[in-house]
Amino acid sequence: MISTAEIDINGTAAICDPIGALYLPDSRTLVVSDLHLETGAAYARRGMLLPPYDTGLTLKLLQVALDRYRPACVVSLGDSFHDRHGAGALPGESLAQIGSMMRGRDWYWIAGNHDPDHPAGLAGDCVNALLFDGLCFRHEPLGGTADTAGEVAGHLHPAARVVRRGKGVRRPCFASDGLRLIMPAFGVTTGGLNLRNAAFQGLFHKSQLTAHLLGRERIYSVPFDRLIA
Repeated sequence: MISTAEIDINGTAAICDPIGALYLPDSRTLVVSDLHLETGAAYARRGMLLPPYDTGLTLKLLQVALDRYRPACVVSLGDSFHDRHGAGALPGESLAQIGSMMRGRDWYWIAGNHDPDHPAGLAGDCVNALLFDGLCFRHEPLGGTADTAGEVAGHLHPAARVVRRGKGVRRPCFASDGLRLIMPAFGVTTGGLNLRNAAFQGLFHKSQLTAHLLGRERIYSVPFDRLIA
């Protein structure tokens, strides 16, 4: 059994899942961010060889999330592919797998800085931002906290460190102050940026900010002032 965190984002109920996906029960929407599919292929095009398993493993995790929540709608918050050639280079098996995942549900590709175009060969709608369920979905968070209530973004790959049983533990996390949420990266090869990094400066009301860390089977919700650098 997994243990999730039930949170509120600007009045909208949401569930943070330890797999790294967000679920909105009222609209039956699943949100994932920064899948970075075909990362290995993108590096190979530049002459740097990585094990070519990232796409298969990431899609396996995505299928788990889809089976768990059976959403009517999926929002992929940008950088779904590691570069703009990724979708067109998908192996046939992966292309068919994504097509099967999309069948019978609405699917939105948010344009990211790595993949600004509609993914070649795939259905769904590609948009720069999406407004519904009282929230605004985009890839990169807008600067500052003014007029951004309800924003759900990715891009920054938040991670957090805590002391557990005398040892520092670092995990990807959802970061939210109740008004805005920044998603963890879903892709298996993606890194993370410490929530105390200057890149997050000004994005949250720190007195309300909580890091919802991804554990193996549960979410650990930790206030910002208990995090370590």
